[in-house]
Amino acid sequence: EKEVWNREKLSLQKSLKQADAELSKLRAELRSEAFLRELGSDSENAVLKRIYGKYLRAESFRKALIYQKKYLLLLLGGFQECEEATLALIARMGGQPSYTDLEVITHRSKGFTRFRSAVRVSIAISR
Repeated sequence: EKEVWNREKLSLQKSLKQADAELSKLRAELRSEAFLRELGSDSENAVLKRIYGKYLRAESFRKALIYQKKYLLLLLGGFQECEEATLALIARMGGQPSYTDLEVITHRSKGFTRFRSAVRVSIAISR
């Protein structure tokens, strides 16, 4: 009778160990599935955040280029107005300058203005 009881006890213990092993295996699978679900949603969020970040950088770059274009146009327009104002002032101060004097003054002003424009453009671009 003891021998039958021991055999039954051993078989039940063996069944219990198998059931525990299967239970732990199922728990591990459940944990991994839940982890993968969470990881999947996090990775989707990360992808969306990365794409949105790229969009924001591109939009910022585009706005910066628009600002630089407007700044350069205003800067160059200011030089043109300044040159015209200077020539008008010279004409008023000296009466009517001769054509050769006006040509020399205008030529120097244009060259100087072009140089200043090029310097200011390079400074603006470097900024």
